[in-house]
Amino acid sequence: MTEHRGLDLVALETFLSDSGVRVDGDLRAELISGGKSNLTYAIVDDSSRWVLRRPPTAGLTPSAHDVAREFRITSALQNTEVPVAGTVVLCEDPSVMGAPFTVVEHVTGRVIRTKTDLEMFSDADLEACINELVRVLGALHNVDYQAVGLGELGRPNGYVARQVALWAKQWNRVKDADSADVDRLHAALAESIPARSESSIVHGDYRIDNTILAPGDRSRVAAVVDWEMSTLGDPLTDVALMCVYRHPAFDLVIGEPAAWTSPRLPSPDDLAQRYTIASGRELVDWPFYLALANFKLAVIAQGIHHRYEAGATVGAGFDQAGQSVPEFVSAGLRALTGKQG
Repeated sequence: MTEHRGLDLVALETFLSDSGVRVDGDLRAELISGGKSNLTYAIVDDSSRWVLRRPPTAGLTPSAHDVAREFRITSALQNTEVPVAGTVVLCEDPSVMGAPFTVVEHVTGRVIRTKTDLEMFSDADLEACINELVRVLGALHNVDYQAVGLGELGRPNGYVARQVALWAKQWNRVKDADSADVDRLHAALAESIPARSESSIVHGDYRIDNTILAPGDRSRVAAVVDWEMSTLGDPLTDVALMCVYRHPAFDLVIGEPAAWTSPRLPSPDDLAQRYTIASGRELVDWPFYLALANFKLAVIAQGIHHRYEAGATVGAGFDQAGQSVPEFVSAGLRALTGKQG
């Protein structure tokens, strides 16, 4: 039996059986992803296939790896228009396998990560796929979070003001000597916080590669995944971040040619308009939300650069993230001044 980091198949089999989950034969596992976020394994027996998620075995930041939170959100969304994996079991007892973990049903489909992955799409397929992605985001924001039992997920009142303060605090932890433009962007955001905003469940990281597309039907999302950043907040922050991820500089942040930055996809303005049509929600104070999304990505990119310079990154793809910071800062300042060019 292959040994997998952070995974004890014997203990898992006992826990599943004790939880009323039928196990048919010995469990086997295959690592799907690990190292940058939660460890994710495909778990199979002789008749079933599941996905197990647990926090990393080192460098744990609890708020960033809250698998129990993910499980509760996706459990609450089971009977909504938002497609998610079927939930199976949550273990919050660290004595079982060293950390909390979740097991959900395996969703068959395709994850589109890079521009190369988009080559399988015709223009018509891609158009249908984008419309579906936008429709699903609108459906998420229209879920009655009180009715599905997620009223305690977060604090929607004052959400955008806290976001501005949070990312400014993060910037101060990782900034370098030349931060005048970032400081100017932060000050402008702090002065432009909308007086009123709506509240909904927000995903926090929505784009094509955080979904699984249905096999044989690229116009249907089989499941939305990676709910680590989800909370109650302002739905327009989700929309703006989805649009700002379209910036070509995002390739530098993730260290590869991302599918979501492909010129084959609609422009940010087009995506925003499609969202308005799909959701029925107007993009009030839209320049502020675009600027905030750019600010957030600039800080994230600087954080990657800071860790790279300190020798704290593992693997390739981290060396150019810092080059994107001025791109996002400039875009944020342009958004607030109404200059989109």
